[in-house]
Amino acid sequence: MADDQSDRKDLQSTAIVWARYSEIAFIIPAAVVVGLLLGKLGEYFFHKDWLTIAGIVLGAVAGFFQLIRMVLREKN
Repeated sequence: MADDQSDRKDLQSTAIVWARYSEIAFIIPAAVVVGLLLGKLGEYFFHKDWLTIAGIVLGAVAGFFQLIRMVLREKN
């Protein structure tokens, strides 16, 4: 009975670790894509050619910022 419970707990903790690492792997590309889409949208409405590049850069910065926050949260 106790072995089943410890095996289930080990499996659950392994799944949680995998979920956290996969989140880290996808956060920067997702932030860059969101920045790209918002930049394209701003470029469409405001007719400024540089908004796409600005959106990509801001998305990358936001992704790195979130990555640093997640790493620091895991450290504590």
